[in-house]
Amino acid sequence: MPTSPNSDLGIPEHSRACLFDLDGVLTQTAVVHAAAWKEMFDGFLRQWGERTGEHLAPFDAAADYDNYVDGKPRADGTRSFLESRGIELPEGGAEDEPGKLTITGLGNLKNEIVLRRIAQDGVQPYPSSVRYLHAVIAAGLRRAVVTSSANSASVLSSAGLTGMFDTIVDGVVAAQQHLAGKPAPDTYLAAARALGVPPDAAVVYEDALAGVAAGRAGHFGYVVGVDRVGQADALRTSGADVVVSDLSELMADR
Repeated sequence: MPTSPNSDLGIPEHSRACLFDLDGVLTQTAVVHAAAWKEMFDGFLRQWGERTGEHLAPFDAAADYDNYVDGKPRADGTRSFLESRGIELPEGGAEDEPGKLTITGLGNLKNEIVLRRIAQDGVQPYPSSVRYLHAVIAAGLRRAVVTSSANSASVLSSAGLTGMFDTIVDGVVAAQQHLAGKPAPDTYLAAARALGVPPDAAVVYEDALAGVAAGRAGHFGYVVGVDRVGQADALRTSGADVVVSDLSELMADR
């Protein structure tokens, strides 16, 4: 008996849309973000230690990245990590110079570092994710990118993925529409609305614990956890219906 396009994609038959996180699901940029967070936070912690006499542990690009910043809006990630070290800074404003001792200033510095690294090294997509995306297009399903990044356009362009999505909800859109960031479901719900698809007919693809939690909180029809760093159990606990190490594992012809 022939299989349906959706079963070939490893998703429920009633699914009408696929909502993809960007960094770590479609593109190999999670490691770039982790390195940028580490560069920014380690510089800040050295500066903080010189000012206060406190000597705090440096940013761990694996554990701290996963627990405090991955998948979250930049300000939320900055604030979350600083709280883990017992540090409170003023919020600041969008005009803050990169590196200013505010939540926004540190976030702006992190963004500056990311853009520098992307310009230097470019962005590579995961080949199997590109193959999966083409299969989604062939199946006639609607497609969205849902990312906390404010740099989605440059990342998609560098990865050769421009024009492959019906809508994009990124950090810029979230700010314009006053959407709460992951783990709140707001950005995913906004993408589903833009596609004209109810949440229970949409599939969320996420590698971040906060993103998986957002998919579950939004009552989406299916949440795929993509385990790139060995956190399969945590992804399941956060609400993933299935966990794979690569999107190719979902495909019938893998």
